[in-house]
Amino acid sequence: MIDVLVVDDDFRVAEINAKYVGKVPGFRVAARAHSAAQALGAIERGPIDLVLLDHYLPDQTGLQLIHHLREQGHGTDVIMITAAGDVTTVRTAMRLGALHYLVKPFTFAALRTRLDSYAALRRTVDRVGGHGIAGQEQVDRIFGALRTGPAPSSPGLPSGHSEPTTDLICDVLHRAKQPLSAHEVAARTGLSRSTAQRYLRHLEQAGRLHLSLKYGDTGRPEHRYAWVAP
Repeated sequence: MIDVLVVDDDFRVAEINAKYVGKVPGFRVAARAHSAAQALGAIERGPIDLVLLDHYLPDQTGLQLIHHLREQGHGTDVIMITAAGDVTTVRTAMRLGALHYLVKPFTFAALRTRLDSYAALRRTVDRVGGHGIAGQEQVDRIFGALRTGPAPSSPGLPSGHSEPTTDLICDVLHRAKQPLSAHEVAARTGLSRSTAQRYLRHLEQAGRLHLSLKYGDTGRPEHRYAWVAP
């Protein structure tokens, strides 16, 4: 089994990512962390094979954490999973040795593709021989194991929708004790109101939410959404 550390400052996102990891054969979540300090502590306690690392952490950036790990002699593999899409951050992650870089929001299929290629890399290295001398053919095979094709879209989700965001909204509504408006969902998830409305419309049309109208003294009625138990 490949032991994975999931690092994200948002507890709900970390939980979703951990659930995704648990769906991929051969991988298991060894620990979760919500700061660089927690992540470093988990790695030092070990064993951790792979870190799924967010860049925006409360005490350090993800890149600073990688740099610190390398200075301390930790060779733990890293896949960046972050909303940071600027070229400078991406290039720095590459230079520090990140094996993949996944930009939020993403689908389960996209994450699974990266995890599968990482597992293929480990198998290839094992076959070549851990600390032996590799010829060009073996080197090409090792680097080729990290290549990924385009991830397929998640079935049932419209273009531009992602599983993590869908799961996040569903989790908020599932926990809510009363129907919520798009504004309330946006506030609890950190999404924009327009994004929340777009996902809520899709979920309501798919039969996963119940839509009700709340009428005030004046103006248009407020749309409120409630979780529909399966």
